[in-house]
Amino acid sequence: MTFARLAGAVALGLATIPAAARADDPRDPAMQNKALRERDAAMVRELNRKQAEYVRRRDAGYAEGWAAYRTYPAQREAYERRMAEWRRAVRLCESGHHEYCAR
Repeated sequence: MTFARLAGAVALGLATIPAAARADDPRDPAMQNKALRERDAAMVRELNRKQAEYVRRRDAGYAEGWAAYRTYPAQREAYERRMAEWRRAVRLCESGHHEYCAR
C-alpha cells in the first residue's frame, strides 16, 4: 500500500470516529429537549418496526424455498413414475395395442 493510500485510509477513519462517538451522547444539546428525545425514540421504534417486518417477509420467503426443497424428491419421484407409465403406453401403442395410443 502506498503512503498516499495509507494516509487517505487513516484520514477517512479519523473523520468517521467523532460522528460515531457523538451518536448516543447524553450530553448532546439536541437531546436535552424532551420533545426531541420523544421524536428520536419514535423514529427508532419505526425503524425497528420496519426492520422486523422486513425480516418476517424475508424469513417467510426462506421458508417457502426450504419447503420446495424438501418436497422436490417426492415431486421428482412422481414425475419419474408418470414418465415410466407414459413410456410403457408408447411401447404398447407401437406394438399394436391401440387402446394405449390415446394417452
